[in-house]
Amino acid sequence: MGPITHDFDLAGMRLRPGEGRRLELLTPLGEAELGGERYAAEPSAVPVKLEVSRMAGTGYALRLVFSAALTGPCMRCLQPSAPEVRVDAREVDVPGGGEDLDSPYVRSETLDLASWAHDAFVLASPVSVLCREDCKGLCPICAADLNEAGDEHFHEAAPDPRWAKLGELKLD
Repeated sequence: MGPITHDFDLAGMRLRPGEGRRLELLTPLGEAELGGERYAAEPSAVPVKLEVSRMAGTGYALRLVFSAALTGPCMRCLQPSAPEVRVDAREVDVPGGGEDLDSPYVRSETLDLASWAHDAFVLASPVSVLCREDCKGLCPICAADLNEAGDEHFHEAAPDPRWAKLGELKLD
């Protein structure tokens, strides 16, 4: 596929207005922190499809497509998880076009591909990273993995502490 690309020179493509190109590049995603836990992309450098179109006048329309696994602990049972995250992100950069048309990833016709891919990956990640959709989590009393414990896992309900003094009564 080629070397890892962090920054991509858009001006070097020498596109005329209305022209576009599709490229396949390799870029790093880095780590992310979700819900106080560290997660990583697998593979750490992912193949991405980048579509670049030169707009009439000045500016670029950009599209980024890739998928990678988000590896780390399940948010319910803490077992390893690796859900697949699919990314299809778009950016527009028109210098002087206002805040909505000014991409934070393009500066002086250089695309910060690694930052854009990382941010798009985190935004596309699930809110709850789970080892599987029906994960039951951990028992709140003994911390047993409820996925493995089965339906027979049970604890007697603790007595209500508001009634504790009644236990001290001696009835003859």
